[in-house]
Amino acid sequence: MAGNTGTYLIQGAAILGGDPADLLVRDGIIAEIGTGLDADGATVIDAAGLVALPGMVDVHTHLREPGREDAETVETGTRAAALGGYTAVHAMANSTPVADTAGVVEQVYTLGRAAGWVDVRPVGAVTVGLAGEQLAELGAMADSRARVRMFSDDGICVHDPVLMRRALEYVKAFDGVVAQHAQEPRLTAGAQMNEGDVSAVLGLTGWPAVAEESIIARDVLLAQHVGSRLHVCHVSTAGSVEIIRWAKERGIDVTAEVTPHHLLLTDDLVRSYDPVFKVNPPLRTDADVQALRAGLADGTIDVVGTDHAPHPSEHKECEWAQAAMGMTGLETALSVVQHAMIETGLMTWADFARVTSTAAATIGRLSDQGRPIEAGEPANLILVDPAARWTVDPFQMATMGRNSPFKGRELPGKVVATFFRGHPTVLDGKLNTPHPDSAATPAVAA
Repeated sequence: MAGNTGTYLIQGAAILGGDPADLLVRDGIIAEIGTGLDADGATVIDAAGLVALPGMVDVHTHLREPGREDAETVETGTRAAALGGYTAVHAMANSTPVADTAGVVEQVYTLGRAAGWVDVRPVGAVTVGLAGEQLAELGAMADSRARVRMFSDDGICVHDPVLMRRALEYVKAFDGVVAQHAQEPRLTAGAQMNEGDVSAVLGLTGWPAVAEESIIARDVLLAQHVGSRLHVCHVSTAGSVEIIRWAKERGIDVTAEVTPHHLLLTDDLVRSYDPVFKVNPPLRTDADVQALRAGLADGTIDVVGTDHAPHPSEHKECEWAQAAMGMTGLETALSVVQHAMIETGLMTWADFARVTSTAAATIGRLSDQGRPIEAGEPANLILVDPAARWTVDPFQMATMGRNSPFKGRELPGKVVATFFRGHPTVLDGKLNTPHPDSAATPAVAA
């Protein structure tokens, strides 16, 4: 599985977990699908036993650059993304400086193009400096070369209802979406973990579920009133799932994401006082985990977003109260979702493609990502070995962050190859080379 001819013949891959077929990739496009295909000069990839899926799209990634290159850079973060099976990521706005101007989002966009591992779509801040006091230059970011369509103060809730309403009204002009970090700040002051039995035993200030649910309830009503698009970041409670289900039943234009770690881990892990398990929103109860899985399976929750949040080791290897919140996730997401959703029988590989690619591309308005695996479509593809098993070692990952909550765990599934616009960025489970035309402009819906 080596070579860079520009033409690749993928033999015997199970497309979306279905019947095996051959895929001919040429000049960035899926040229043909069938059985017994042949192509002179093509690099042949034996994909027997592998599943072919559309390249994954992350609606929620923290790349930290500019300003926090000690935690992650666009280069290292997108290498991690490619290894994890991603062909596009949305870079959150809480960099330093904040991505609240056209200049900063264009900088992130340019860095992503130069890296060439995946499409990097900057997320613009909703408010200036994430301060929650005045709207950022949403229109200028939307009209910039970065063509921003998603706006979020993630990490901080847009808690002022008037400001949130104005943001929802503003983004309608360019079919944008406001991605809300649902956290009522007055209910979570000093919170260290989920409020419940474990927090009571440990004596840590609790983070009540209602702090998330009350903001979601408010915002779906605002979105209905304004007639705008709302996206709810990292849903973590059973009550949140019910509110979103209620909103969708009434035709409110709301989408939602769940992280891989909230699909698997519970607040019982905090008993270890290991800060790797400190995250925002916090790990919840097993009942919440089961509700999140059910919500993802039935479509109430639209997508899986990693909330990949790398930190320098000194910000995690310290006492619990002083530790930063966040976990890495780009290189483990596929495996965790396979474990939590596919191996439990809740989802198929076709469902996996919907929640990790197709729906995410629709939310971010990426026209050439999350496409069907059909002739004539862009060749953003991954090949996955579902039978593989591997043990997570953060020090073997491409991300600079070592704060993986899955350290030492055996997980299923492994990305064998990632094709980004027809070019193999990953082969044999290892980084190959970035896209040779790294300055090519990705297509973005107007």
